[in-house]
Amino acid sequence: MAKLRIRGRIFFTKLFYYSVGALALLIALGQFSTLLFLIGILSLGLLVALLFLDAILLYSVDSNAMNAGRTLDERLSNGDNNTIRLHFQNNYRFPITMKVIDEIPIQFQERNFSLHLILKPGQTENINYELRPVERGEYHFGSLNLLIQSPLRLIERRWTFSNNQMTKVYPSFKEMKQFEMMAISNRLTEIGIKKVRRIGHQMEFDQIREYTKGDDFRTINWKATARRSHLMVNQYQEEKSQQVISVIDLGRAMKMPFEGMTLLDYAINTSLVMSKIAMLKDDKAGLITFNNQIRTIVSPQRSGKQMQVIMEALYNQNTGFEEPNIQGLYTTIRRKIHHRSLLIIYSNFESLSSAKRQIPMLQKLAYDHLVVVVFFENTELRQLTENKAADMEGIYIKTIAEKFAYDKKLIVRELKRHGVHSILTEPGKLTVDTINKYLELKARGYI
Repeated sequence: MAKLRIRGRIFFTKLFYYSVGALALLIALGQFSTLLFLIGILSLGLLVALLFLDAILLYSVDSNAMNAGRTLDERLSNGDNNTIRLHFQNNYRFPITMKVIDEIPIQFQERNFSLHLILKPGQTENINYELRPVERGEYHFGSLNLLIQSPLRLIERRWTFSNNQMTKVYPSFKEMKQFEMMAISNRLTEIGIKKVRRIGHQMEFDQIREYTKGDDFRTINWKATARRSHLMVNQYQEEKSQQVISVIDLGRAMKMPFEGMTLLDYAINTSLVMSKIAMLKDDKAGLITFNNQIRTIVSPQRSGKQMQVIMEALYNQNTGFEEPNIQGLYTTIRRKIHHRSLLIIYSNFESLSSAKRQIPMLQKLAYDHLVVVVFFENTELRQLTENKAADMEGIYIKTIAEKFAYDKKLIVRELKRHGVHSILTEPGKLTVDTINKYLELKARGYI
């Protein structure tokens, strides 16, 4: 349990103030009636007696009358609901009403957070609540404060448990585990991952086995069939150990918020999931982050520690207001990455002109690698285009919104024209759309 720090000051409850107000009114009316005045004086004496009794009940106990504590996970998942567990034990000899004020980290900007519960004598209670962080980093929890009332409910005693704790918020490992479990159990379609029909046989040969009903006739091995006197087929498996590298733009365009999180954090969460899915597919996962210079390089590997290395690298990424140096990215990849790889570049373009400045370097990257550029649809602009214009100003706003939305489609067309694949997606659908694209490219034998 946490270290106890007792606050001796008495806190009066609302019931006490209501009682005092009622007595004041009763005594004031007693100026016109002796009976009312007598009742008021007797009631005042009773209130004072109950007040002393309440104080004795709450304060004439040792420091073990209440126990409380907080349990945190070693790390929290960014963008997900995380469970915080509180533990209480009432050692008073009477039932208590309790208000719990937990000093949660300043990142949540929550100043009125409290919980209420009633505990019987000797009762132990565990309650949970959830917090959804929207940025990575260290989160510091403060003291756990309890305001205890006896059944008289005239005053309350404050118990403060110095339960200062720090936990770190990492990229969304909960989302990663969700996709991992779905992939292992072949249930990815339940969360939006499409089944892609494989085209041709751009796969590695695995073995020769007997034909079973439903096998593709094009896989029949006629020489083996002649030797064994019954149909034999070639069995193939997906090519393994291909390199899948997440490339994250840390520039100013990735600072744009969506539902409390920046586009950078959406890209980081998706990169973590994408790396895990690639390794489940027996590919090698890597990471590159950049802004005006290269910030992080994690070489593609498939070792047991690779996911932890990638997670730690993603945890420490921050965006700024620099322009991304795509030329420096091209030079680094050309020098460091010697095998053909799938490069998933997470960036954002708000106009066709900004995209055209980057396309020449992206085209050069596409000569040696399979490049997929992921950028984001502005959902607020889409809402503006769907709304009906009521006046001239509304028409003007809608026209501008449609222009920006059309530019996004032109960017997709320009990238395709220069041999670069692209994904235009909403931030909330980023992970599913990226995995779908990866599985599609893999099924088509592009990597």
